[in-house]
Parts: sequence; C-alpha cells; structure tokens
Amino acid sequence: MQPESINAPPGPDPRRWKALALLGTAFFMVILDATIVLTAIPSMQQDLGFTVSGVQWVLTAYALTFAGLMLFFGRMADLLGRRRVFMAGLALFIASSIMCGAAWSAEVLVAARSLQGLSAAIMAPTALSIVVATFSDSAERNKALGVWGGLGGVGATAGLLLGGLITDGLGWEWIFYLNVPVGLVILALCPVLLRESRERAAGKKFDVVGAITITVAPLLIAYAVIQAPESGWASATTIGLLLAALAVLVLFVFVESRSAAPLVPLRIFRNRTLVGGNLLMLVVGLTVDGMLFPLTLYAQQVLRYSALQFGLISAVMTVMSVVGAFAGQALVTRLGIRPIAIAGTLLIGAGCLLLIPVSVNGSFGDMVWGLLLFGPGMGAVFVAAQIAALTGVPEEESGLAAGLVDTLFNIGSALGIATVTSVAIAVAGEPADSIAALNDGLRAAFALAAVFAALGLAVALFVLTRPAEVANDTAVSEPVSTAGGPA
Repeated sequence: MQPESINAPPGPDPRRWKALALLGTAFFMVILDATIVLTAIPSMQQDLGFTVSGVQWVLTAYALTFAGLMLFFGRMADLLGRRRVFMAGLALFIASSIMCGAAWSAEVLVAARSLQGLSAAIMAPTALSIVVATFSDSAERNKALGVWGGLGGVGATAGLLLGGLITDGLGWEWIFYLNVPVGLVILALCPVLLRESRERAAGKKFDVVGAITITVAPLLIAYAVIQAPESGWASATTIGLLLAALAVLVLFVFVESRSAAPLVPLRIFRNRTLVGGNLLMLVVGLTVDGMLFPLTLYAQQVLRYSALQFGLISAVMTVMSVVGAFAGQALVTRLGIRPIAIAGTLLIGAGCLLLIPVSVNGSFGDMVWGLLLFGPGMGAVFVAAQIAALTGVPEEESGLAAGLVDTLFNIGSALGIATVTSVAIAVAGEPADSIAALNDGLRAAFALAAVFAALGLAVALFVLTRPAEVANDTAVSEPVSTAGGPA
C-alpha cells in the first residue's frame, strides 16, 4: 500500500481499478436508494397511511436534500480531504438507513429519508471526485467515467427489480436495512484502497449562503408543483412560490458572482460541453423518474401486480440499460458525446410514447416495448451526460463538477416526480374515483415524461458540441478557463 498523500504522486495508482470498484459500489447504492423505494410505494402507503401526493415525499425528500447539498459537500471534500469526507458521509448513510427501516410513521420516514439524502449528498460527489483524482491518464479516466455513468443508469432501474424482490420477500423495511452490511464493508476498505487527496488552497472557505439558496430554490419549486392541483396552477400561492424560487435563484447567482470562495464559480459555465452535459442530466432526471413513478402505480394499482411481479417486469429495462451503457461507453470515444446523447434521448422519448396508450385491461405486453426502448436509451444518455459534464475540469475542481452534475440529476428527479404526480392528480383527482380515472391520470403523466425527453433531445442537438471537439483522448483533461480567479 502506498503512503497517503495530499496530492497523488507521479504515475498511475496501482489500486485505481479496485478503488473504482469500491467507489462504484457506494455510488450504485446511493443511486439505488433513489429508486428502490418506487416498488415499495404501495406497501408504504398501506402500512404508514400515505396518500398519493404524500407518498411522493419519500422520493422527493431524498432527491431534494441530495441535490441541494451536493455542491457544498463536493466543495468541502476538495478542501478538507476527499477520502475523509466520503467516509463521514458513508457512516451517516448507514445510520440513516437504519432510521428509515425503523420508521413507525409517515412523518418519521420522510424525515429519515431527508437525512439519508444528506448523507448521499456527501458521498456521491466526493466519490466521483476521488475517481477523477485517481485516474491521471485521460484515456483511462474516460473509461472509468463511462463505467460510472453506466452504474448510474443501471442503479436507477435495478432498484425496481431489487425493490420488488425485497419488498415481497422480506418487507419494505429491508430495502433500507440491507444498506447496512454493504456500507460497513465499504467503510472498512476505504483506508486500504483509497488515497487521500485535496485541493491546494491557502484558505478553507465555505459558501454557506450559496449552499442555502441552491437548496431552498428547488424545494420551493417542488412544493409549488405538488400543491398546485389543490390550490390551482394559476393561484396566488402557486405563482408566489414560483416567484420566490426565482428570486432565490437570482440571489444565488448574485452571491456566487461576488463571493471570494463561491460554491459554483460562474466561469465554469464558459465550457459549453460541461453546460450541455449538466442540462442533459437535468432532463434525464426529469424523464427517468417522471416515467418510473407512474409506471409503478400503473403496474401495482391499476393492473394489481405484486411488488415482485413489477420488479421482474422492470428487469427488461434494467438489462437493456446495461446494454445501452456499455454500448454508449464503447462508442463515445469513436463518435463523440453528441451522437450518443441524440440516440439515447430518442430512445427514451419513444419508450415514453409507447406507454401512453396503457389501459385498465392492459398486461405486461402493453409495457414491454416501451421498456425495451427506454432502457438502452437511459444507459446511453447517462454515460454521454456524465462524460460531457466532466469534460475540461481540472482535478482541483473535480468535486465541484461532480457535485454539479449529480445536483442537476437529482433536482430533475424531484421535479419530475412532483410534476407528473401533480398532472396525474389533476386529471384523475385525489383520491381517484375509479381505476379508469387513475389510469387516465397516469397516461397523462407518461405523456409529460415524453415531453421531458423531447427537451433532452433539444439539448443534445443544440447545446452539446460537435463530436470532433470532444472525441479525443484529452476529453477530460483539458482545464477550463480560470479567468475568474481560483475557486
């Protein structure tokens, strides 16, 4: 084992692939926990007394806390030491998973999920920044990032299969309890396989105001969308909340432009590929969870499938997402990011369109073709967006870049769930007066997810750079402009 150092010594780290496996397992666990609860939603509703609009907070509380604090903790990891911060987040993730499994009421579960989201906000960007710091060779780093992006796509869908197996076999509580032994093993191996690294910085400053504003803004947007069916989309409450969110976002930009140690140095947005990758990841979040949430309700509450049956159905999408991820990783260095992103968004959009005609008398056959297209598209888009969002980022800002891309994905996830749920409730009512009404609401939700995919296609077509600009081996190694001063 090599001695610990603040900055990596010359030459590749001989433990780098083992480190990637360890960190990838942790990342997979974090992403899995964002979706594994989807299959268990009906069981949670029954045991803890959730409504449809209330149970979505089990998902959005995690996603919003995850999204709102990732930038802050990505920056903290850059300054305090990435391995140290990662291990602290992992310890909190283990503790909060125990709290989720032991929850005795709806309120307790939502609170525990918020804490779990906080721990995920520490782990995810820190783990990815360690990967970027560990792989000094640009070609190897692209391969590592391709694997990382693929894990995101697979984790987002594998949660459905595993959630069904666990919920039916052991009970929904165990989707959280099983994090504990895996987390403890990872925690024990961290000092053995991970090398400490941090940014060389004269002063260690944290942008607390930036962290607060970037957390509050998406929370206000989500709350506005969630309560809109009850108070009205054009009501003073909804408009007021959206205007408040806009004001907070403006404040965030104002603070970042004047801070000596900004959470997000605005100069990084001069990198067009990075901007395109992050926008694409935002839309992927909107589309993936915007489709998966109504899908689990359709399968389990309209077709009356069990959690296990739905999990097995979702395996089609999971397997195809692996295919898409590996194909995307293999082709991105030959064709460039843009063609892979275009193909991926077309596939997920087509998958959503094929789900719109589902009926109360439907079957597995009504879902399978949509899932067969959605899966590979999702895997490919995850890979393309992840690589694009980290292109041109120097090692000292890898925590920031990793936090930014994960933030945008989770904001998209939370807003996607909130938006499609609100549309479904607006169409079907709450509670829906019949299965047919619920089905109509879910069809509207699938249509909205297709619109989200169309937005992703627009980003791929008009924002991402041409293939020749990013398809070479220097794709992730060229630094962005530092005209704005040090981060």
